[in-house]
Amino acid sequence: MASTSPAEIALLQELVAIPSVSGDEEPIARFIEDTVRGWGLDVVRDATGVKVEARARKPGPTLALVSHLDVVPPGHGWTRDPWTPVVEGGRLYGRGSGDAKASVAAMLCAIRDVVDDGGPSHGRLLAILGFGEETKHTSMPDALETVGAVDAALVGEPTNLQLAVAQRGLMMVDLIARGDQRHAGYAAGTSFTNAAIVLARDLLKLGTLCQTREHPVLGRVTITPTMVEAGISRNVTPPAAKAVLDIRSTPSWSHEEIGEIMRTALESEVVVTSKRLVPCETPAHSRLLEVARRVRPDASTYGSPTCSDWVFLNDRDAIKVGPGTSQRSHTADECVDLHEVTEARAFYARVAREYLSEN
Repeated sequence: MASTSPAEIALLQELVAIPSVSGDEEPIARFIEDTVRGWGLDVVRDATGVKVEARARKPGPTLALVSHLDVVPPGHGWTRDPWTPVVEGGRLYGRGSGDAKASVAAMLCAIRDVVDDGGPSHGRLLAILGFGEETKHTSMPDALETVGAVDAALVGEPTNLQLAVAQRGLMMVDLIARGDQRHAGYAAGTSFTNAAIVLARDLLKLGTLCQTREHPVLGRVTITPTMVEAGISRNVTPPAAKAVLDIRSTPSWSHEEIGEIMRTALESEVVVTSKRLVPCETPAHSRLLEVARRVRPDASTYGSPTCSDWVFLNDRDAIKVGPGTSQRSHTADECVDLHEVTEARAFYARVAREYLSEN
């Protein structure tokens, strides 16, 4: 029996029913390829993701609808089967329902709507659906290399269809303090250094660093210790102590500046383990933002605390916007409000038509 649900909801149900934990995206990628080809759309599936294109006869800019097909593992605490999409009370439950298969379903249906309405009048409309976004092995940089120039992008992540015009970056740092290993009974004297105490002093300083510049949307940089380890035995002083720091950055500070400030202020060795997830912000005088505000005038703008593939488009005109609530991402009983998925389909299509309406 054919589904009586709107096309974007029926598609979302099918996507949620295909497990696509990071590293196992091939089944969902094949399904999308077959589906959109059946709609008559141009589609390419390769090792970097799935790309769908609608090209106008007249030259113009390229607008990309960007999201990802992978999800995190279900984890524990579910009261429903995470791979069986269930609709209850106007919400669809299942792993990836909000993050980010709701965006994927709405974007694909939006492209179909634009094509069925005669296609974009200028330039190109793309969907770029990557793999591995939930890991450090996202395919988006390679996917972007395959599609040519992209002028602007709507990044599909759960924002309740509000307009994220800035996004925090993520910098990971190991703090490593060094000390003297000896019997704890002889841990005294000015010539002795306890690595745990050195590390503790540095951890107490973290809240004072990088506080002199405040971003107008994202606020100040946050430096959060998330893991601490030290010690080889209960009665032996540690020769080393280490803390892992999660640093959520803003465009007000470069990752290089943050690293240099920490090296100057702290006794411990500062080892930067990751700095590629740079902060992002929509450029001043953004044409895309102007169009998005016309299409959805009641939407608010805000700064997002979570990372996404926007980091690989940070030199382009971009906004992060999609159906779903970010706080539900990665949780048990993940869900999305269905009215937002339907609204997202219309929003993406209208923005695409307007943005590509002139050269």
